[in-house]
Amino acid sequence: MRAFIAVAEEQGFAPAARRLALSPSAVTRAISALEERIGALLLHRTTRVVRLTEAGTRFLADCKRILGEIEDAETSAAGSHAEPRGQVAVTAPVMFGRIYVAPIVFDFLAHHPQVSARTLFVDRVVDLIDEGIDVGVRIAHLPDSSLRAMRVGSVRRVVCASPAYLAAHGTPQTPAELSKLDGINFSLSAAPGQWAFVSGETDNPPARLVVNSNDTAIAAAVAGHGIARVLSYQISAELRAGKLEIVLADFEPPPVPISVVYAEGRRAAAKVRAFVDFAAARLRSDDSLS
Repeated sequence: MRAFIAVAEEQGFAPAARRLALSPSAVTRAISALEERIGALLLHRTTRVVRLTEAGTRFLADCKRILGEIEDAETSAAGSHAEPRGQVAVTAPVMFGRIYVAPIVFDFLAHHPQVSARTLFVDRVVDLIDEGIDVGVRIAHLPDSSLRAMRVGSVRRVVCASPAYLAAHGTPQTPAELSKLDGINFSLSAAPGQWAFVSGETDNPPARLVVNSNDTAIAAAVAGHGIARVLSYQISAELRAGKLEIVLADFEPPPVPISVVYAEGRRAAAKVRAFVDFAAARLRSDDSLS
């Protein structure tokens, strides 16, 4: 099974042999024996490339699962999952990381003295495997992937402005009325995106200010420079303090899920499993994320 996985992933017998520190002939014999035992062709072989058959594609997933369970049994028996230790690397969007994830990391370290942490708070999708990250917090509708995901809450896309700005310029009752107001748009490019609403229409106020950070957009809205669209968690403090008000709530699109994602699932090291459980419990208990 290990030889088959290597050939499938490397798309060749020679590179698989190098990966396994075996001879190409040994790998070829192993695959032939496996196909004979199963009674099905697992790989299409040509002079240039090796590709999975339909049966091979199904068998590859089963092989990975079976070998993963064997590894899990071995490491559990050896006690390597007994206590969290080592470094845990965590990623999240910048503002969410600062407001929510950083305090969770601090408290987790206080509870687990043998664990250290590294954070990567960036406003982009981080490839956990390629960038050596153990756990990620994603605010998005997740595509199908090999990552395990645990939903821990949701946030809304909200339109907001200061009470003083709304008093001076009027409170919009429909998205179409945004055209009469000053827009504060968040964009990482020169062309701000459209504000989508529940019915599918897109209406933006004229962009008087375009910024590339949510903190700046929120500060501008608090100062009365216009109307902004942000995620609800980003202005929870401003809402409680009465510095901002949400408008057009009836036209909001569906909430966006918040998920904790990690790569190794049930076989994750104790430090990862412990952090995932700790973070999920804290995030789920926060009323601003429900």
